[in-house]
Amino acid sequence: MERHAPSPDAAVAQAPRRGLYSDNEPFAAGWLPTGDGHEIYYEECGKPNGKPCVILHGGPGGAINPTMRRFFDPKRWRMALFDQRGCGKSRPNASLDNNTTWSLIEDIERLRVHLGVERWTVFGGSWGSTLALAYAVTHPERVEALVLRGVFLLTDRELGWFYQDGASYLFPDAWERFLAPIPEAERGDLMAAYHRRLTHADRAVQAEAAEAWSQWEGDTISIRGPEARPAKFNEADFAIAFARIECHFFANKGFFEEDGWLLKNIGRIRHIPGWIVQGRFDVVTPMESAWRLHKAWPEARFDLIWDAGHASTEPGVVDGLVRATDQAFTV
Repeated sequence: MERHAPSPDAAVAQAPRRGLYSDNEPFAAGWLPTGDGHEIYYEECGKPNGKPCVILHGGPGGAINPTMRRFFDPKRWRMALFDQRGCGKSRPNASLDNNTTWSLIEDIERLRVHLGVERWTVFGGSWGSTLALAYAVTHPERVEALVLRGVFLLTDRELGWFYQDGASYLFPDAWERFLAPIPEAERGDLMAAYHRRLTHADRAVQAEAAEAWSQWEGDTISIRGPEARPAKFNEADFAIAFARIECHFFANKGFFEEDGWLLKNIGRIRHIPGWIVQGRFDVVTPMESAWRLHKAWPEARFDLIWDAGHASTEPGVVDGLVRATDQAFTV
């Protein structure tokens, strides 16, 4: 099931890379109350009676966008997308109350029931891969297939790499901007320092920290450089929601029972067909995590993209994901 990187000569003979499917508008949308203070915004796209899938955005704290619909053939798939608690159009914005991994898993189930779906394919990248794995481990009977990109297991090692010591070696210029809002005396634990500011009562304090937090991720997201950074990272409201929620989840170690919880429970999903698409030069969620998942779940197809970083829109990643969803349709 593993696809090895081709030699330079073999690469020339490879089929052209696949691109995104055509844009498509939702055929249904609405807000779904959770019963504990949140309303989740969701959309349905594609074919109303098509094969069902749910698409999980990254962050935590990100939001859905039209490009996410384009990894699936709209003539065959019934796509469900939703803004996670506190994100995008979900209400209230940037709220941390009742906002944990487990409440998001409940929301996925709530949406599944609301849409009348028995089982579906689950698609997620970055934090979306974390949530997809956690949902599958918790509800394996509801998952028909998994398509994952930029695998993030939300371990102490991964968080330390990106927010304390590691990625900074590759991006020292961007790292200086990330450090700027934090006094020297607090830099021994940057996660805690940012958490204090992002939960501060003064919105101006939140905004300064959110801008630096979001820019750090935007500056490292793609091998194509900062121009590949999503435009929303520059919007104050988006940046505050993104940074507050992401730091909230990370400061609480994803709300998992123990470090490495996902891999320790991977046996519950090894029977589920899976596809893993990973950029070789992903700095945000380095390949080590995808490799560990591949070793623990050898039945899943592992597709290593040699000329890609973290962004889902890099050509090799697009190709891998579109091929994966086409193959998942046949499951």
